[in-house]
Amino acid sequence: MSQDTPAPLQFADLGLSAAVMQAVSDIGYETPSPIQAATIPAMLAGRDVLGQAQTGTGKTGAFALPVLSNVDLSQRKPQALVLAPTRELAIQVAEAFHSYAGHIPGFHVLPVYGGQSYGPQLAALKRGAHVVVGTPGRVIDHLDRGTLDLSELKTLVLDEADEMLRMGFIDDVEAVLKKLPEKRQVALFSATMPPAIRRIAQTYLIDPAEVTIAAKTTTSANIRQRYWYVGGTHKLDALTRILEVEPYDAMIVFARTKAATDELAGKLQARGLAAAAINGDIQQAQREKTIQQLKDGQLDILVATDVAARGLDVERISHVLNYDIPYDTESYVHRIGRTGRAGRTGDAILFVSGREKGMLRAIERATRQPIEEMQLPSVETVNDHRVAKFMERIGETLEEGDIAFYRELVQRFEREREVPAIEIAAALAKLLQGDTPFLLSAPSRSAHEAGTRPVRHEHGGERAPRFEPKFDRAPRPAREPREHAPRAAAEPPAHGGDFDYERDIGSFERPRRDAKPKAPRGEPEFGMETFRIEVGHAHGVKPANIVGAIANEAGLESRYIGRIDIHDDYSILDLPAEMPRELLQHLKKVWVSGQQLQMRKVDGSEGDAPPRAFKPRSGHAGKPAGKPGRFGDKPAAPHRKGPPKPRGPRGA
Repeated sequence: MSQDTPAPLQFADLGLSAAVMQAVSDIGYETPSPIQAATIPAMLAGRDVLGQAQTGTGKTGAFALPVLSNVDLSQRKPQALVLAPTRELAIQVAEAFHSYAGHIPGFHVLPVYGGQSYGPQLAALKRGAHVVVGTPGRVIDHLDRGTLDLSELKTLVLDEADEMLRMGFIDDVEAVLKKLPEKRQVALFSATMPPAIRRIAQTYLIDPAEVTIAAKTTTSANIRQRYWYVGGTHKLDALTRILEVEPYDAMIVFARTKAATDELAGKLQARGLAAAAINGDIQQAQREKTIQQLKDGQLDILVATDVAARGLDVERISHVLNYDIPYDTESYVHRIGRTGRAGRTGDAILFVSGREKGMLRAIERATRQPIEEMQLPSVETVNDHRVAKFMERIGETLEEGDIAFYRELVQRFEREREVPAIEIAAALAKLLQGDTPFLLSAPSRSAHEAGTRPVRHEHGGERAPRFEPKFDRAPRPAREPREHAPRAAAEPPAHGGDFDYERDIGSFERPRRDAKPKAPRGEPEFGMETFRIEVGHAHGVKPANIVGAIANEAGLESRYIGRIDIHDDYSILDLPAEMPRELLQHLKKVWVSGQQLQMRKVDGSEGDAPPRAFKPRSGHAGKPAGKPGRFGDKPAAPHRKGPPKPRGPRGA
């Protein structure tokens, strides 16, 4: 073996298709990660792959890029299936495919997972999808239904196989493997190789290319690392708040795409901040000029892509802010390495959306350092800072002098209009401020001031912010166990977190049809308001469905959900007063047992009104045919006697 150090591989050396290479260039990738360099050629050659690598090493690109290079757009049946342990990872992988396929018109990728309605998945499968990314349970369900056809499958990818083993999905994984065509490619990726995973590899992989990537990534100990849970449109507000209060000298803000750097730099400039963008589209001369302005103090914020910031060493850079979380841990290390250089201290801040928690943990494992959760500046803190800065600007202007002309103008206005000088000064300050409000006010607060955290929809969109009421309800009184009424297992919540069925829903019981009429509903307890939702007995709904939906979609702890009265085709429940308008708008659109909640406030009298006559809809139990409930893998079966038969863990 030669002792010469070979030149590092470039993506152009790996044999990817022209369309995929264009997408790689747009994203800003230049040099493949070790697992990509080893895996992509093997997969392009049709070989099976057994890869041992931690999350965050770039393995999504390692299998997605060769799959896309070999995709046949004329074939409507799935050509690649990716199994992932959780819905969050399934969504993340599907988004990566979509990003990498930016120059492949007509390409379709479909994520399928538990907790999401079957309707959209069935429709998308019927239209055709080139790549399906799913959790094992939901994939098995589609195979059992005959809605997922693997007859034309070329490639199966098992992502985080050891995690699927840990979660109890290994039998489902084997069931999928047994349904594959005889000629197919299998790529198995796992951070560890326990005996069960090794057995799977030996049984179903044929002469695989074995790739092992050791985790070597570390970061400088003199860089303070923090993160904040935020996503979507709230990110700009969070960034602006941090920039106003966080003491920094100069900062690099990292975005994933060239377009995002230009857009974000423009928005920061509009807020009066000295910001500029650098990316791969900027000419070298302009790049050098921008960096020099940063060094000279003419710029304070540089919005950059990974590639554009490589090799950048500016002593003024005290902070690095990851506006978009990087695709892999190595990119994160390279990014924050722009600060804390040559023994200096530095700060690194990371924005993380709800479904990017896995990457956050992967970064912590790879860097071998904990990342602390930061506290976003409050409204009061920002306003105090703005007032102090305003006072400071007045003092600096007085010290500079040369204000005699303006003093004479003010004195003249004071004499001629008989207006006190203090009123004139206030008017001038307002004139200087323009239409932009000087202080943040409570009515216009974003999710952050209200103690909220945006989380993600199962569909990949932004979910309503987390709502934390300002009062604390007393715990519900314990109920005596009812031997005659076994509790059916609740559907798994759409997201993990504070919601737990045994703890939070155990005290709820479905009112029996033959129960005596309820007493008139009294006033809601302090701090609560009464709401009506358009789902009831006729739709097969249980209190567990309602609590699970609201607890997960609103990020609201179930202890804040009050009394629930279920009627024939609607229900009445108590929720905290003063819930944000955007949260209520979001809850209107949530599906439970095949119905949109259409939540609205009622004045209390509606809770005592007799139920409206129920109008049967198509399908049984008033549920539209083929329109299953969103918060369970299966439609509710209201005529079934006894608890549903347990099926074991399914689809995360």
